[in-house]
Amino acid sequence: MADSAIELEAFDLERFVERVWAEGASRYRELPWRNIDDAYGVLVSEVMLQQTQVSRVLKHWERFMALFPTIDALAAADTAFVLEQWQGLGYNRRALALKRAAEQCSERYAGALPRTREELAELPGIGQATAAGVISFAYNEPSVYIETNVRTVFIHELFPDAEKVADRELVPLVEATCPVDRPRAWYYALLDWGAHLKQTTVNPSRRSAHYARQSAFEGSRRQKRAEMLRCVLAESGMASDELFAKLDAFEREAGRGGVDRADFESILADMVAEGFFRREGEVLFA
Repeated sequence: MADSAIELEAFDLERFVERVWAEGASRYRELPWRNIDDAYGVLVSEVMLQQTQVSRVLKHWERFMALFPTIDALAAADTAFVLEQWQGLGYNRRALALKRAAEQCSERYAGALPRTREELAELPGIGQATAAGVISFAYNEPSVYIETNVRTVFIHELFPDAEKVADRELVPLVEATCPVDRPRAWYYALLDWGAHLKQTTVNPSRRSAHYARQSAFEGSRRQKRAEMLRCVLAESGMASDELFAKLDAFEREAGRGGVDRADFESILADMVAEGFFRREGEVLFA
């Protein structure tokens, strides 16, 4: 869909806006990272909330912020310690990317986050949606913020019979409805109503062209990575053969049979290359 006025007029956006304000207000969630002007704190929450439920993030955000209250504090922290504090949130690559983003901000922006969406999106692990979230939630400036709950509302209300709705169709609608004076409150309303819709209806975001069902965690490569990281964080300086034995025992205890050595070495090579481990000969350090 092009962003022409004629095509926008095909939608009753005035009614839509009124409905979002009403539904969002009735379902508003008080969360510790809301209505704060700390862009770094907002960024931490946005990264944690990627593919992770709010209930889980609530258990981690305040503790993480207490340990790493500023960008400079996170940049200076030991990587293994940061990864330890991330345990329980999953998708550990996010922790590495967040620390690297902090290091870049400490070096290039005097310990602050940049103010533009373009500069934010250049930082490690920060895509367009996360950058837009920082702009609207921390700076209370309008942006085109599209994530799963936002998609849910727009598809549910404006595309009730459509399948495979692409974000390019949503962008002009999101841009047209975001108020210049209250973008922060507007997106909170969308997020809260979207979360409610996903719990009470057949999830409308499944009709997004960008919807992908999350693969099973049990027995997956992702689970093996998480277990390997947990072991080395608990005992830095572990021999690779010992790590293999621990992972093999973990899999057997779960009733899945042993670990293929080639698979183990492939996972280990990836994790060393990504910066989770440092390898000295056959010894692994976090």
